Amino acid sequence: MKIIVAKDAGYCFGVRDAVNLAYDTARKHGEVYMLGHIVHNEKVVSDLEEAGARVVDSLDDVPAGKPVLFRAHGTTPALWQQAREKGIHIVDATCPLVTEIHEEFRKMEAEGRHLIIIGDHGHDEVVGIASQVQHPIVISTVGEARELGRMKKAGVVSQSTQMIENVQAIIAELMTKVFDLKFVNTICFPTRRNHEQIKQLAEQCDVMIVIGSFTSANSKRLTQLALERNPRSYQVASAEEMNPAWFEGEVDTVGISAGASTPDDIIQSVIDRVKALGQVTEKEAVYE
Repeated sequence: MKIIVAKDAGYCFGVRDAVNLAYDTARKHGEVYMLGHIVHNEKVVSDLEEAGARVVDSLDDVPAGKPVLFRAHGTTPALWQQAREKGIHIVDATCPLVTEIHEEFRKMEAEGRHLIIIGDHGHDEVVGIASQVQHPIVISTVGEARELGRMKKAGVVSQSTQMIENVQAIIAELMTKVFDLKFVNTICFPTRRNHEQIKQLAEQCDVMIVIGSFTSANSKRLTQLALERNPRSYQVASAEEMNPAWFEGEVDTVGISAGASTPDDIIQSVIDRVKALGQVTEKEAVYE
C-alpha cells in the first residue's frame, strides 16, 4: 500500500505564524490572552493553554500588565480601539492575507459600492471583514445571492477559506443583478492549493483521509471536496479515530490531507497509524 500526503496539508503560514507568536509571547510575558481560540483545533488550544496562552471573553478579563494577542482571523476596529484606550500591549497575529481583504473592502466602500462578503455567517474572519465597513451584506449560498435585489454598483470579497466552486456560483448569480460588479478573489493561495491537491488525490487514491477538527470549517470543506470525488473519504480529528475497516478490501493507495488548523504532530500520527494498519514500510510520498 502506498501513502500519498498533500504537500500543503496542515498549517498555512498565517496559522503557523500566529501559533508560534502565541508560544513566544507566553514565554516572554508568562501569559498571553486571546479573545477566542487561536485555531479551531482542540489539541492546539489545550497545548497553548498549558503554555500560558489563555482564552478570555472580554478585554476586561485581561490582567493588568499582560498582553493580548489578536488572532490570525482578524479583529474589529472597535476592539483595537478599546485595547489602546485600556493601555493593553497588543500582539498582532493577523494573517497578512486577511489584512489585504480588509484593505480591499475599505477601497470598495470608498468607491460607493454596495458591499458583499461571500462567507460563513458568524465566522470569526467574516465578522472581522464585515467590521471594516458600514452596512455589509454576508451571503454564504447561491440561494442567498438569489434573494438580493438589483444593484447599480457592488463590491465583493470572499472569506479566505471559501471553496472556489461556491464563490464562482455566487458571482455568476450576482452578475445577473449588478450592473457594475467588482470582485476581488480573496480566497488565499494556501487554501486554493490545498483544495486542488485534495481534488486530485481523492480521484487517484482508493481511500482518502482528511485530518482536522470537526469544528474547523476549512477541514469540513476539504472532506466535502474529497467525498464529491471519492465515497471512501473520511475525516478524523486524530489517529485514534481511524477505523481499520476503512482499509479492508483492495486498497493500493491512501491519500492524506489536513485542514489549515491541523498541526504537524497530528498529521504524522495519522500517517504512522495508516502505516501500521497497512503494514507499510516505505516512506510516504508527497503530492505537490
